[in-house]
Amino acid sequence: MSVTDDRPRAGRGRTSGSSSTSARSGRAGRAGRAGTRTAPPSATRVALRSAWDSPVTSYYLIGSVTLVLVTLGLVFVLSSSTIVSLSRNGGVLGAFQSQAMYAVLVAPLAFAVSRLPVRVLRLLAWPAYLGALGLQLLPILAPGIATTSGGNITGIDLGVIYFQPAEFAKLSLALWLGSVLAAKQHQLGQLRHVALPAAGAALMMAAQLYTHDLGTALVLGALVAGALWVAGLPARFFAGLGVAALAVVAFMATQGTTRMARIMALFNPDALDSEGLGWQSEKALQALGTGGISGVGLGGSRTKWLYLPEANNDFILAIIGEELGLLGVLLVLVLFGLLMLGLTRIVLRHPDPVAKITTAAVAAWILSQALVNIGVVIGVLPVIGIPLPFISTGGSSLIATVLAIGLVLAFARDEPGAREALLARRGAVRRSFGVLARRGRGA
Repeated sequence: MSVTDDRPRAGRGRTSGSSSTSARSGRAGRAGRAGTRTAPPSATRVALRSAWDSPVTSYYLIGSVTLVLVTLGLVFVLSSSTIVSLSRNGGVLGAFQSQAMYAVLVAPLAFAVSRLPVRVLRLLAWPAYLGALGLQLLPILAPGIATTSGGNITGIDLGVIYFQPAEFAKLSLALWLGSVLAAKQHQLGQLRHVALPAAGAALMMAAQLYTHDLGTALVLGALVAGALWVAGLPARFFAGLGVAALAVVAFMATQGTTRMARIMALFNPDALDSEGLGWQSEKALQALGTGGISGVGLGGSRTKWLYLPEANNDFILAIIGEELGLLGVLLVLVLFGLLMLGLTRIVLRHPDPVAKITTAAVAAWILSQALVNIGVVIGVLPVIGIPLPFISTGGSSLIATVLAIGLVLAFARDEPGAREALLARRGAVRRSFGVLARRGRGA
């Protein structure tokens, strides 16, 4: 006879309870993990990330922003120069026609430069430097062909052509520094290897200082600093060169009564007579104030009616601010910011030191020139005659800056994977046109 034990089996009961507890804790853990799981990125973020990682982003970003800046410049050269052109030669389109002609002329040249291999650009560095230095010295050695303005030697007039050699000095110096510093990149810790690029840059800047054009010399100094920084110049050399450059600038700033008067005008903005040196800055600020947030409308500026000298040149931003308001000025700032973003991508991504250093020099040139021009317009810097890149009137400036963009576009095409991606897109476009053509014939 068997006896049945009705007592609960403790072991089995514990196992059952433990299993249910584990199941509940497992479900709770999964629920907790599900609750803390990050949401998938949005389609917009994915698209932006994909565009940023694309090897052709620098190429398209720099090219498109430059096109917008040049177009904006042509629009406001037309708007700001009509009254000046009418008063000088009886026509309203004089300055605009010249600027448009230079834009049309430089476009195919920049396109051709953008197709050059980096090795060819490296070979052009020394000829470009020596040619630009010769042009810098030409008005010094032959004063009869030099043109002056405000005591500065501003350009060369050969009768059939007028140009400013200082603008091409910036372009050639950027390429030359890229080539020389790249060759010496791992030897810049030794003074004798710093001597050649430092002497070459100093010679170009000295030629510019001899013409009393302190503004352009400052831009050249910023260009050199950008190239040396990316090349990896040791801090001790960088600091020494910086102190020497500041000493030269301070000395030059004190030479000449006009230059000192312009500096003092910063502290005396109430010099409102038309002969006073504070006149331009005061009128520029009035134009910006008149524009307000959204401006008085395209073509509606009153300041350009001969109230503001150089309204279509050094002070064209004041006319943009008056006609398009704060929004127009912010548009210009955003465009320059996007351009700097594209140039920075090349510096960070390109494997060739020539491309890195040259692009850094071009970026420092354009950025410093834009900042100096904006500082003059808003009255925080003395008037030193620096045009706004791509926008101000001036054939030499436009040609040099657009050619510089062609140069960096050549580097952008040479980024890892960029050439293949561009060829693939070109093939896709051709196939699309072929399909459309066949459909057209079939219809």
